[in-house]
Amino acid sequence: MFVVGLTGGIGSGKTAATDYLAQQGITIVDADLASRVVVEPGQPALLTIAEHFGQHVIADDGALDRRALREIVFADPDALKTLEGITHPAIGAELRRQIEASQSPYTVLVSPLLLETSQKNLVDRILVIDASAELQVERTMARDQVPEAQVAAIMKAQLARSKRLDQADDVVENHGSLDALHEQLQVLHEHYLALAK
Repeated sequence: MFVVGLTGGIGSGKTAATDYLAQQGITIVDADLASRVVVEPGQPALLTIAEHFGQHVIADDGALDRRALREIVFADPDALKTLEGITHPAIGAELRRQIEASQSPYTVLVSPLLLETSQKNLVDRILVIDASAELQVERTMARDQVPEAQVAAIMKAQLARSKRLDQADDVVENHGSLDALHEQLQVLHEHYLALAK
């Protein structure tokens, strides 16, 4: 299975890109969704989280209380490492399962942390959706209704744009219209179909 890893900073247009590729019949495996699946009630990772961090991180309905857990891990780097040690292997296994189940000519693994994690080992090629920092801030503030400072903090925590671009096999410049984005993606889609044969 030929796998394209798609990444980009917050507000770069990853969702717009994967929506277009999905319309072309390509399976999209989403790391953010997988990270939610592995901590659903009854999943082994959730039980391990509860054992390590305490029952107060589990809500009354048995689901993960993300806010309670976030308060712990953002205050303590060691706690974050522990959490990642629990969730990353489970996420990796879920991503591999979904990639193996894919029936499309190639598969796209979309992940904001593709280049920062071992997820990059699951892909054959890296596609970066790129936008200027100003556009990223503008789009994210509009989409999530959050203040500029919060967007800036998220961007600061993410891999630097230059480092992301250095690791890219392909780059789509998402500075213009949706049509301009789609035109670039169509060219790459045809290229990936050829590579996957």
